[in-house]
Amino acid sequence: MERATAQRSSTTQARTWASLIVALILVPILGEARAEPLALERDELKFGFIKLTDMAPLAIAYEKGFFQDEGLYVTLEPQANWKVLLDRVITGELDGAHMLAGQPLAASIGYGTKADLITPFSMDLNGNGITVSNEVWELMKAEIPKGPDGKPQHPIGAQYLKPVVMKFRAEGKSFNMGMVFPVSTHNYELRYWLAAGGLNPGFYAAQDISGQIGADVLLSVTPPPQMPATLEAGTISGYSVGEPWNQQAVFKGIGVPVITDYEIWKNNPEKVFGLTAEFVEKNPNTSIAIVKALIRAAMWLDENENANRDEAVEILARSQYVGADKEVIANSMTGTFEYEKGDARPVPDFNVFFRYYATYPYYSDAVWYLTQMRRWGQIPESKPDAWYAETAARVYRPDLYLKAARLLIDEGKAKEADFPFATDGYRAPTADFIDGIAYDGRAPNAYLRSLSIGLKEGETVASDGVKGP
Repeated sequence: MERATAQRSSTTQARTWASLIVALILVPILGEARAEPLALERDELKFGFIKLTDMAPLAIAYEKGFFQDEGLYVTLEPQANWKVLLDRVITGELDGAHMLAGQPLAASIGYGTKADLITPFSMDLNGNGITVSNEVWELMKAEIPKGPDGKPQHPIGAQYLKPVVMKFRAEGKSFNMGMVFPVSTHNYELRYWLAAGGLNPGFYAAQDISGQIGADVLLSVTPPPQMPATLEAGTISGYSVGEPWNQQAVFKGIGVPVITDYEIWKNNPEKVFGLTAEFVEKNPNTSIAIVKALIRAAMWLDENENANRDEAVEILARSQYVGADKEVIANSMTGTFEYEKGDARPVPDFNVFFRYYATYPYYSDAVWYLTQMRRWGQIPESKPDAWYAETAARVYRPDLYLKAARLLIDEGKAKEADFPFATDGYRAPTADFIDGIAYDGRAPNAYLRSLSIGLKEGETVASDGVKGP
């Protein structure tokens, strides 16, 4: 399972001499403009990931030598599921990991495992989808408007799923869907989509952490690579997951992706790179070096209008990374997305790794995740707006990101315009959601009030439902 980096013992001496020779050549040319190398506290590191295409910055930083350029000797190790990955970062078995954006935030506030985690790097935008079984799709599509070409018009809202859910209920059957983890983007996106279509996805409570209190649709956790098989077995009727597991359903002929997360929230933040606060405190220069390598990987993935994506697909298809068919991975990674079999459409921003300041850890992104935790009862009581801002600033660390960015600029490896140095950490308010409701990260409670389904100020959840203030 583990992929150890064997280069260290065989190449360290050669690299040292090569670096010295290059330095002697370049000093007269570059003079004072040459940045001093970071004095690393640690150089041998182990990072974890889940087999999803959005782990790409880690794979590329390794394969293209960006980690090694920073003097880092990295082992990349796939993990069985998000819980195992989180626990191993907390215990120090992993030095850092590809994480769900909600994981460092949830750990910080003590939802699930309490731990001080931070993120200095956002790994990507978009990249997820919602897939339903063939049976459900056949029941849905008769009501979905068609375009001039006879194909379904997108985006497809959950209002077209609602009659199917009611049919299941009338027949005495529950409608079950999978998502990857309680604090995953996938959970919150699926809930957002369902609620926007008039379906209640259920609430969490201290005495019932199933998330199914008052639910029209029952959501449960399934690890990403197991989603297609669980759908095929009939255990669930649909799921929300990252790639390549939506396209895998199309490839296998067992399901139909009905919507991408880009259509639910345009350019939504997705995964992050997570570290413990203790690691960063003890290893500040190493932490900056990690971020430098990841920024370069993200730049490589998006540069020249995604010109490197075919090579990225070849790398990700390897068994030590995602290990799925190249054709399946390429569907989304190269700017297309297949809904029904044969209905492939251009989605150039399905996977975004660097453009639109994708790698900057915005406070407003963190606040949105916190609002969804509150909306569905994972945060049991109302919090003032200031609490959201303080929590976001404790976990999201753009200061570390910008230090890494500045070093890359000084080294001539990036441009000033590539990074949002002038931002205060909050994106401009946006209404680019499927329901058109505006989100402003500076006003989380006003945002929660604007959502028709979900907890409002003063409301709590009991085992028998929502209780008013």
